[in-house]
Amino acid sequence: MLVMKIQTQYSYEKIWIDTTEKDLLRMIEEEIGDVDPAGTLRYVKEAVKNTKVISVGSVKFREKRG
Repeated sequence: MLVMKIQTQYSYEKIWIDTTEKDLLRMIEEEIGDVDPAGTLRYVKEAVKNTKVISVGSVKFREKRG
């Protein structure tokens, strides 16, 4: 089973950073509060599979390429 690697970029950053699942949850929670960060992360993972960039607040998410 392949593990999806997700990169993040805050709106004020110019580079994409490899991000752990723990940090992804923390970042989402910081952006949306306690509204269901785990559900939001599931949505982000599904959406970025199709080479899309998803924004949650001031953070962009994408699947790592190459």
